[in-house]
Amino acid sequence: MPERRLHLQLGIGAVLVAALLLFWAIPTWVSSPSNVRNIVLSPLFWPNTLAALTALIGLSLIATALRLPRAEKAASDVHDRPQAVARLVGAAVVMVVTFWALPRLGLVWTAMLAFAALAFLVKTRHPGWALGSAVLVPLLLYLFFAKVAGVAIPQGEFIRLP
Repeated sequence: MPERRLHLQLGIGAVLVAALLLFWAIPTWVSSPSNVRNIVLSPLFWPNTLAALTALIGLSLIATALRLPRAEKAASDVHDRPQAVARLVGAAVVMVVTFWALPRLGLVWTAMLAFAALAFLVKTRHPGWALGSAVLVPLLLYLFFAKVAGVAIPQGEFIRLP
């Protein structure tokens, strides 16, 4: 599938999912008390934030697709079924190992390892950025939730974060 078409389809799909979440699913199924002072602690904050980010990513994909030339063909390995099946099995193994490691290592360390494993499983073109993101994103989320929002993050048995 050409890269332009793939980006366009993924972008439209992401925008539709975000619209579904923002206009139907979140108002229907997520209730919030009106007396929540801290907006971060509101039950509506993270669903709305994630839906807005999904819409933003979808719009970015659409904009990227519109900038790509029409005749471009993707260097895709979609026709390579054994590798695709091996990656699918690898993703399943990563999920099982994540489930097993979560109570032992804690949420932050497990998320770092799972992020890095999945990035290399899908053969990222930017391994340095993937490793940096695998370390920084869970760590920054931990610092935000543990230190700013005051939410207890599950810690592991072996290594505990301050």
